[in-house]
Amino acid sequence: MKNNSWRPFLLVSLALCIGTLGTALASPLYPIYQELWHLLPSHITYIFVAYMFGCLATLLFLGRTSNSIGYLRSLQIGLVFVILGLILSAWASTAYTLAIGRFIIGIASGLISTSAMLGLIYTIPEQHKSNAAQFSSIITVLGFGLGPLVGGLIAEFSAQPLITPYLPIIVIAVLSLFSLFSLKTPRFETQPFSAAPHLELPEKSYHAAFFIAGLTAFTAFGTFSLFASLAASFVQEIIPWHGPLVSGSAISSILFISAAVQFYAKSMSPNRSIQIGLGALLVSFVLLGLCMTLHWSWLFFVSDILVGIGHGLGLLGAFGLIHQMTHTQNRAAVMSTYLFVGYLGTIVPIIAVGYLADHFGLMTGVLGFCLAIGLLCLVLLIWQKKSLKI
Repeated sequence: MKNNSWRPFLLVSLALCIGTLGTALASPLYPIYQELWHLLPSHITYIFVAYMFGCLATLLFLGRTSNSIGYLRSLQIGLVFVILGLILSAWASTAYTLAIGRFIIGIASGLISTSAMLGLIYTIPEQHKSNAAQFSSIITVLGFGLGPLVGGLIAEFSAQPLITPYLPIIVIAVLSLFSLFSLKTPRFETQPFSAAPHLELPEKSYHAAFFIAGLTAFTAFGTFSLFASLAASFVQEIIPWHGPLVSGSAISSILFISAAVQFYAKSMSPNRSIQIGLGALLVSFVLLGLCMTLHWSWLFFVSDILVGIGHGLGLLGAFGLIHQMTHTQNRAAVMSTYLFVGYLGTIVPIIAVGYLADHFGLMTGVLGFCLAIGLLCLVLLIWQKKSLKI
């Protein structure tokens, strides 16, 4: 489809931004939920990872929906799920209802992220086709980053902080849904619908590089998820400023720094990018651990910045490695396997932190995470040096 208008591209971009924005909107609200519903830290982590279970299920079983019904219909179905999930979250009266809302938003995010990538390629003006993937990455990160910031800002000055943050996003999602009906679905070769998961490893010679890339994503996603799920809680213990806006800004800054780093370091070699990214994450864990034990507030901000740098460089390098080790026939399946490994980092360590926080206190949970994932970063750095040429 030859196209020189930016309007279709902007409408698809808006849908992608809403799909990612809705996922992290609730992060700065978790302490309010915790106090109102008398929840344990583990309950908060369960509510957070409910989204990821929905997203993983969609990537595994519905990841090829766009090939059967087209990217436009997939986007519209995803936006319907976003609206339902946000409505359920806004009027949730129990942790179970909120978790179901988060799960539905996860399904929406999985559908929108996969279909929007295809949609952006179709709709971007011809002269910018080569930059479609970069635009997709930036829009995704901006959406994730705006979520906590918007949620925290509205909640900070709202009389109903658990309802009001969702309302404007619901309205924008409805407008986005109807705006997509003005676009024409491009012709494509329809494939039979299949819900069978399709995961695949690259050639055997690339197995070490693949697992280094996958586990780097595991650490990056897991570290961001720690901040997104529990930062609002442990921020209250270590810095003098409190409230949804403070915690939302701390979470959003990680992704904004990550996006900036990826943009300026895009010419860096994947191996070097992973090495520096893992190193930054390792130092951030040391500083966060010192911050928690010594209550030196300024260390939190340095740690937050280093998490953003590590997140950006780690994912940039990991994606570069995946691109190097795949070809057109196996890239989609290997990428799905890579994302599956990476997204496990948003579930397994976070549930473990919640369990430790319940039984031994929030500080123990966070320190346990820093120690375990920090050791994983160190192992990956050693493994990378032995296996890959840097």
